[in-house]
Amino acid sequence: MRVGFISDSHGDPTAWASAMAVLGEVDLICHAGDVLYHGIFNPILNTYEPRKLAEVLNAVEVPMIHARGNCDSEVDQLALDNHILSDFAFASVGEVRILITHGHKYPRDELVKMASKSRADILHIGHFHVPEIAVENGVIVLNAGSCALPKQEGEAPTVALLDGVMLTVFNTNTGEKFLESVLPR
Repeated sequence: MRVGFISDSHGDPTAWASAMAVLGEVDLICHAGDVLYHGIFNPILNTYEPRKLAEVLNAVEVPMIHARGNCDSEVDQLALDNHILSDFAFASVGEVRILITHGHKYPRDELVKMASKSRADILHIGHFHVPEIAVENGVIVLNAGSCALPKQEGEAPTVALLDGVMLTVFNTNTGEKFLESVLPR
């Protein structure tokens, strides 16, 4: 089972295409929010085309699960076939349980407690646009970064892939591994 993790696409179909090219064929896509709107504090890039990204997302045949980001609104939902307005989403893929949230409403330690209590193996967050894989309280905390507006040093756009027990964050410009971890079993 291959699961793609993406966050903070911010209305950029070019970034989405690069992300999907790096992820390849996946069985599920987990999106941690900020799907279409660029956000008031982010720059408007020349690749910002939220209507086009909505059309691309609506044509995706792979199941997608979304959590609401701080830039996602009811107006965005009108353009999308998949539900994007839940603060939390949960997926069970084989033996792996995934809790998805944007990460802007609750302190990180509370989110980790929620994930632990719901017996999630992976807590997938976004919001910060900085990729990360960490283990906290027995839960893997994954931030796939941003495919459109990265903010870490070097500002490489990133996505993550769970392939079996291997969790990898990739640079979508180069396809190179950025971070990697094995799921504990």
